[in-house]
Amino acid sequence: MPGIIIENARQNNLKNISVQIPKNQITVFTGVSGSGKSSLVFETIGAEAQRQFNETQSSFIRNRLQHIGVADVDKIDNLNVPVIINQKRLGGNARSTVGTVTDVYASLRLLFSRMGKPFVGYSNTFSFNNPLGMCKECEGLGFVQTVKVDNLIDKQRSLNEGAIMFPTFQSGGYRLLRYTMSGYFDNDKKLGDYTADEWDLLLNAPEHKPKNPDKHWGKTVKYEGIIPRIEKAFLKKQSKENTIRKEALKNIIATKSCPVCKGKRLNEKILSCKINGKSIADCTALSIEELLDFVSSLQSKTYDVILAELKKKLQNIVNIGLQYLTLDRRTDTLSGGESQRIKMVRNLGNNLTDLLYIFDEPSIGLHPKDLQNISSIIQQIRDKGNTVLIVEHDPDLIKIADWVIDMGPQSGKKGGEIVYQGTFDGLKKSKGKTGLYFAKTPTINKAPRSVKGYLEIENANLYNLKNVNVKIPKNAMTVVTGVAGSGKSTLINKVLPNFYKEITIIDQSLSAMSIRSNLLTYLNLSDDIRKRFSMANNVSDKLFSRNSEGACENCKGTGVEKIDLAFMDDIEQPCEVCGGSGFQPKVLKYHYNCKNIVEVMDMTVQEAIDFFPDNLYNKPFDMLLKLGLGYLTLGQRLDSFSGGERQRLKLTKELKNSNKTIVLDEPSTGLHPSDTEKLLDFMNSLVENNNTLIVIEHNLDVIAQADWVIDIGLGAGKYGGNVLFAGTVYDLLEDNISVTAEYLRKHLDKENNMN
Repeated sequence: MPGIIIENARQNNLKNISVQIPKNQITVFTGVSGSGKSSLVFETIGAEAQRQFNETQSSFIRNRLQHIGVADVDKIDNLNVPVIINQKRLGGNARSTVGTVTDVYASLRLLFSRMGKPFVGYSNTFSFNNPLGMCKECEGLGFVQTVKVDNLIDKQRSLNEGAIMFPTFQSGGYRLLRYTMSGYFDNDKKLGDYTADEWDLLLNAPEHKPKNPDKHWGKTVKYEGIIPRIEKAFLKKQSKENTIRKEALKNIIATKSCPVCKGKRLNEKILSCKINGKSIADCTALSIEELLDFVSSLQSKTYDVILAELKKKLQNIVNIGLQYLTLDRRTDTLSGGESQRIKMVRNLGNNLTDLLYIFDEPSIGLHPKDLQNISSIIQQIRDKGNTVLIVEHDPDLIKIADWVIDMGPQSGKKGGEIVYQGTFDGLKKSKGKTGLYFAKTPTINKAPRSVKGYLEIENANLYNLKNVNVKIPKNAMTVVTGVAGSGKSTLINKVLPNFYKEITIIDQSLSAMSIRSNLLTYLNLSDDIRKRFSMANNVSDKLFSRNSEGACENCKGTGVEKIDLAFMDDIEQPCEVCGGSGFQPKVLKYHYNCKNIVEVMDMTVQEAIDFFPDNLYNKPFDMLLKLGLGYLTLGQRLDSFSGGERQRLKLTKELKNSNKTIVLDEPSTGLHPSDTEKLLDFMNSLVENNNTLIVIEHNLDVIAQADWVIDIGLGAGKYGGNVLFAGTVYDLLEDNISVTAEYLRKHLDKENNMN
């Protein structure tokens, strides 16, 4: 069978790549970050497969699908219909849960409509999105929102002085006119001097026509208190304005569990229907593992088909390592790795064949034990007659490949070539960075730092932790590990800060970053670059800002045009006028050291070190190189960074600190093994600088280099929450209880490394 044939791919840094990819097999693409893996797999193969599939749809549907654009490639033959499973968080609104997105809740609703007693309605009535089933108080959300009056109103000001501190209600705002023109208030009177009646009228009055309004008051306009007005405009509907005012709303809104349904989302009638003493809300609050046990305990010949289908769906979630989740968990709280695995579950249930599955680092966030399940699922997908492409760094997943394509040899402009293609056995003999890693024998930390005191946690019992007592060495690197859901993050990110307030937690979250934030703004180098261009060309430095005079008029300097698709996610496309640069075309005629501002923004960190040969740039750029981020471009938007990239970027600001306790949450995420070595050097330099470092991690190479290891387990959820082991790596290898110890022994050649 002919494979997928690619001829002369030039997307991003790809150097006219021509390659044939076997069908109905697992092909893993490896290589350092920035080597061209994603450019080939996602932006060339995936994009072209998606584009051609979209072309088969009607014009009505095509207009609502993402416009991916044409990949920069001469030809691709023998493409299949693609299923792209990336790490983009599922997102969704407050009505999207693990149960709804996996379709398990639909099966559970069907079960309760048949087996539940008393009978209260058919399947749809058990939905918290259905008016017949939802709690009337919270409209099926499980929570209610109220306005925090003290944050909304400044009693020291009058209405004319801007006492209402919310956009469009403040002085000069159009919504304020409803109050200043109502005839009810002295607009220059401080709100702190209002009578009780005036205060109630301002805040709570129901909609009505005022008796003596201003002469400019509209004939059909009605008066309404501030609180019901804000609730109607922003809290009771999913509106565009709601999204725009998100930050302002955050300041004045308090969210609490619904007092009527206690967060269960459903009304009393629906909750009265039970199976073996449990309502449907009781079931969705159980962990997936517990719910599977409950469903397995039910016996019914009549409804055996429904029970079998429900058990199959739940078992798929357990197999994928998400047994600790609950069905009522909102999808917008899931990590990127959890989101990707949920998408995998959705595809496990279908019977379609001859599809092209594309995975983006499915190992992310997984302990080696969990990885076995993922490997099995990917192999099942292949065995159903599908072609699987995986972009991956994890050695255990690379080993399951039928075919390996290694990209490189380095990042950015020094990448974009195929270094090796063939079987995994052949990869170990190849000369690329991936081959060199597999050719090396892993080592352990044989000389851990001596203990100089401890951080102590006593009787920790949050979530699944079972009265945990543990000591963490100071001025050392401690790695906390265990299967997903075992309680690692709860112990370190939630409990430890209660004992020690001054802890710095560096996670992978996206801090407040706008579409205009990029690598240079984060490093505080933008102003200097603008000044250099200004002095070299004797023009205003504002010309070289995408937020000022240099901004493209069409996209207002963002570089993208947003297409509003009503209730679907907005689509972003590069601006047609500036080509995505964000600058007016006329700005590009100005040069500094023979490059215009766009060419500078497109430079990688590695290239910029030679271009800016002075300390102001070399110090931060050198640190980025040490963290394996030399392939990033100076103008790359921060909101396009992966979780691992964001975390390592945050790390750059910590090296100058000392005497701190620093927590890193899975810092090896997205790193090639050769870059993990750089990360380990960097982490050790933090400890040498007199810091205490605590690393939550699954990566066996990182665990092997720890001064101290704490293993949590044994399983996930209720089966976790215990400290299985605490000690050196040397002692861990002798442990017979720890799951991590078992996999570390497999990873290491124990005899060679302990003698």
